[in-house]
Amino acid sequence: MTTRNAKRTLSAIRPLSRAAWIRPALLFGAFLPFALPAHAEAPPAPAPTSAPAPSSDAGVWQKHEYSFDYMGFTTTYSCDGLADKLKRLLIAAGARADVKSVAGACASGFGRPDKFARAYLTFYTLAPYTQASGAAAGTNGAPNGAAPVRGVWRSVTFTPHSPRELATGDCELIEQFRDHIMPMFTTRNATDRTTCIPNQLSGSDIDMQFESFAAAPPALAAAGR
Repeated sequence: MTTRNAKRTLSAIRPLSRAAWIRPALLFGAFLPFALPAHAEAPPAPAPTSAPAPSSDAGVWQKHEYSFDYMGFTTTYSCDGLADKLKRLLIAAGARADVKSVAGACASGFGRPDKFARAYLTFYTLAPYTQASGAAAGTNGAPNGAAPVRGVWRSVTFTPHSPRELATGDCELIEQFRDHIMPMFTTRNATDRTTCIPNQLSGSDIDMQFESFAAAPPALAAAGR
């Protein structure tokens, strides 16, 4: 190799500039955190979860007034006895505790069975607030601006001795209560296997279950405030 050619070759091999060295270093540094997580932090622990709250909704009390004329054959009630039993059924079904059940004017007098027993009922049931609020003029018995009440779906069972005072002889009373009073309640998931045979207890059976929209127990209502 001649001296001129050697100088030409050396001049072609020039040291890389500072920018050329820094560029690959920057590229390597960009991937470094993924390759070498030197200071990676542990994922945060999940927040503790509490038990789900009971299903509840807002409701509005609706007033009902009804004259109940008993029309059964198997059992005969006195007017005051009919009024007392209807009050217990109303409260068991989810009516507000201030039920008024007044004995009608029975010809047989106080405490005596009467074929035409009657009771006058005044009671309040809870309706979902969205349903009752649609009655701006109070067509469902809910006054304008009625304060909402916390409600829950409560399981109700009507069988002999549930409530305790209920007996097989009350079968026709339960049928009439179901047909004329229960539509005033807000209910769901109803199952009715009640069978009543007039003038005999054999073969008759009270068997009714449903869920009624009722006021939440005081402890639950206070917890929701």
